[in-house]
Amino acid sequence: MNPVLEGIKYVAERSKQVNIDTTKLKEVSSNFSEKDIKPWTDMAPFTRPKLNDEDSIAYNLVFCSINVCYWGDPKWTIEYQDKKLDGAWGQMAALYRAVSEGYSILDPNYLETLSEKDLSHILRGNTQIPLFNERLNALKEVGRVINEKYEGKCSNLVKSADQDALKLLEIITADFQYYDDSTVYNGRKVMFHKKAQLAIWDISRSLDSKGLGFFSNIDELTAFAEYKIPQSLRKLGILKYSHELAEKVDNKIELKKDCPEEIEIRAGMVWAIELMKNEIKPNIPKITSEDIDNYLWLKGQTKSPDDKPYHRVRTIFY
Repeated sequence: MNPVLEGIKYVAERSKQVNIDTTKLKEVSSNFSEKDIKPWTDMAPFTRPKLNDEDSIAYNLVFCSINVCYWGDPKWTIEYQDKKLDGAWGQMAALYRAVSEGYSILDPNYLETLSEKDLSHILRGNTQIPLFNERLNALKEVGRVINEKYEGKCSNLVKSADQDALKLLEIITADFQYYDDSTVYNGRKVMFHKKAQLAIWDISRSLDSKGLGFFSNIDELTAFAEYKIPQSLRKLGILKYSHELAEKVDNKIELKKDCPEEIEIRAGMVWAIELMKNEIKPNIPKITSEDIDNYLWLKGQTKSPDDKPYHRVRTIFY
């Protein structure tokens, strides 16, 4: 069993500020169909370059290490292929843009000594991206660890897991500080590991689930605890916030990292998707938490005037 789930279940069952409306959850789940299964990377609003297997693994490890915390005023936005992009799409495009411009961001040797000047150019946009220094440190850590432990090849990191997704999850979160997404709730350790689980899925997808992209137990990974999907679940009526928490979120009051409200929102999101998966499985036996996560994230990319805000936390983990 994925060790992430044990802590998630513990929080969800004791949550005071966030509750799951099971009636709404069952209603939404009953309307879910196979046509709703769309990998989020396939829906990118730009053309992605073709990478070889080694570079694909490196790209996903690099991207997921800094795929975090894009909110701000103004919101960080870049231009790529004649489109204005922000959030995860913007981060993804900025890295592809860097590759096309000759920056060796997929080379651990380059990453280990990455300069502030280079990263500033790579992530150039209308304003500086949030947590710039933390992103720089995360990328340098990727380069250092891959060089020190995996002979300078990201593929060796994947090989070390022997096609076991949970083993790879354990390895990544042990080796990389910026991937160790855990906290404490009521004196108990709770793991989310959003970036690490996303990296494993994205590596698998990019390699068509073949060769180094095949993991026998990848369906045991959970959803990716972040801030846009709770917003979608709340809009659907599945996640319910207490009056006090709703006031904070709706007024865009920043929550403190590792506060009970933040932990309960993230755990509620992941647990709700686990419950949805169990509801959907009789109709779609191969459904995964990632499928539902992608569906909800993509729904969140379509904005409407009545959307309520997402919760805000400055963090390098999501």
